Amino acid sequence: MQHTRRPHRVVALALDGVYAFELGIPSRILGAADGRYEVLTCTVDGRPVHTDAGFTVTPEHGPEILGTADTVVIAAVPPARVGPEQPPEVTAALARVRPDARIVSICTGAFVLAAAGLLDDRRATTHWCVADQFRRWYPRVRLDPDVLFVDDGRILTSAGAASGVDVCLHLVRTDHGSALANTVARRCVVPPFRDGGQAQYIEQPVPAQGAAGTAATRAWALGRLEEPLSLADLAAHAGMSLRTFARRFHDEVGLSPGRWIVQQRVARARHLLETSDLTVDQIAGRVGFATGASLRQHLHASIGVSPQAYRRTFRAAR
Repeated sequence: MQHTRRPHRVVALALDGVYAFELGIPSRILGAADGRYEVLTCTVDGRPVHTDAGFTVTPEHGPEILGTADTVVIAAVPPARVGPEQPPEVTAALARVRPDARIVSICTGAFVLAAAGLLDDRRATTHWCVADQFRRWYPRVRLDPDVLFVDDGRILTSAGAASGVDVCLHLVRTDHGSALANTVARRCVVPPFRDGGQAQYIEQPVPAQGAAGTAATRAWALGRLEEPLSLADLAAHAGMSLRTFARRFHDEVGLSPGRWIVQQRVARARHLLETSDLTVDQIAGRVGFATGASLRQHLHASIGVSPQAYRRTFRAAR
């Protein structure tokens, strides 16, 4: 059915020195969501800004457009350009944002929000390499530098570079469900789901010649989520000892095999809750949870709601 409601307006704020990649993420990801979002870009004074990539960006809008935004995205700048306080023109631009607008930062964009006092007493994240500096300047923020992004209701913060993709996909999933988010991910050729709680920084040394990875086993497991999948099953499929497989899996994914499997089962359950009329018990069986109660427990631990509430939310949205 043709979508006729006004597109959700997203305005990306480009500060001088902005990382070009991060500035382009909202338009690339949200712009692929079947017209559900209108993505605009502005600067604090309407004038061009330099990027870190050696070229200048000339947005079509000045700060006045921030007052019309449903979601505002603060793109990242190099760490050398952030400080404990920010220029008055940035403060004035942020003052235009509506009190009910959602605000998202990518990487060091969290410094801009923190300097404006918007993150006081909130949980937030930023790039792990500037976490110590962030804590010194903004002790009132409950910083978690070990995650990809934090959804704290009206304000979302994300870590460096690719986690901006993750948080934008999270917006699509939250607003319109996992089916559209997965479609957007396929169009943009990016992973459809990385849990916000996944580790930011994962050591991935170059494997020794002939060393096997765990990707094939992960794909094998995704096709069998409804079956019991023990660490021994996964290691046997990969042809590794338990200890070697567990270590290599964590090096590649940043999670233990058990936590990763639970994460995938929850993601599959969310999709079925949105797109089918199966009961909670039936969905639990199809994704590998022993009982509906187990599914309820894991879903609540992951996103803080019951299966029934989750289903009602997305049925109402459609």
